Amino acid sequence: MTTPTVFIDGDQGTTGLQIHDRLRGRAGIRVLTLPAADRKDARRRAEAINASDIAILCLPDAAARESVGFIQNPAVRVIDASSAHRTQAGWVYGFPEMASDQPQRIAQAKRVTNPGCYPTGAIALLRPLLQAGLLPRDYPVAIHAISGYSGGGRAAIDAHESGAASGVAPSQVYGLALEHKHTPEIELHAGLGNRPIFVPAYGAYRQGIVLTVPVELRLLPAGVDGQRLHACLQNHYAGSRHVEVTPLEQAQAMTHLDPQALNGTNDIRLGVFANASHGQVLLSAVFDNLGKGASGAAVQNLDLMLAG
Repeated sequence: MTTPTVFIDGDQGTTGLQIHDRLRGRAGIRVLTLPAADRKDARRRAEAINASDIAILCLPDAAARESVGFIQNPAVRVIDASSAHRTQAGWVYGFPEMASDQPQRIAQAKRVTNPGCYPTGAIALLRPLLQAGLLPRDYPVAIHAISGYSGGGRAAIDAHESGAASGVAPSQVYGLALEHKHTPEIELHAGLGNRPIFVPAYGAYRQGIVLTVPVELRLLPAGVDGQRLHACLQNHYAGSRHVEVTPLEQAQAMTHLDPQALNGTNDIRLGVFANASHGQVLLSAVFDNLGKGASGAAVQNLDLMLAG
């Protein structure tokens, strides 16, 4: 049997470097990258993509679209880690845990689009509740998330860690125009009927995300409370290797969430924090924006495709 070739296009970016690290030393695959002098050479990139079995695109959106356009070999399969194809027909969404048949769809796909970091947390929380009818499709969803500064990419990491970001606030809320590019992705793959409000932020730490969604129980169907929301999530992710739902009694004793708690893993931890007297619930997701939010998810999808 021929050893499959995996080409990482853009292996010097944040996600590409992390994927390369995760694949280093693995048996059973051949990892192909280009020397520095050829990384921006369109001809060499096209040759490498067409010589691969699976190409992983760790590029800005325009460059990712260009790379897909290079493909002439019909056998080449693609995992796109950019946001270029996340809402585009013909691409399989690379979040294996979002539906029971999603791992098989990914395994058989020619084109897989890796989820965005923030959408991973939002969709993990919202999609099961919407599908179960516990959260109405027209619920006015508001999402807040804070990520480590690595979410801003290689330039942001270099600026913060070299001291060049001294003129920039160490923590900042952004996306104030409510036009963040992840919002349509969340709306589509969560199954929402309306555009959610999404407000992201960067913290003064390298990596890790805490994402929260507040819920007013008075706007939900009669009888829906924190326990039912928790039970739905627990049932949906039962047996999942990478998604954990915090037990209710444990959540009740918690006073804070650490965005860095799962750094270095491909795991995501969901929580339901209920205040029955106020009729309010806070849904939460904690995960590594460079793990389950990027490179970890890409490698998880790669493994499914190689096995398929």
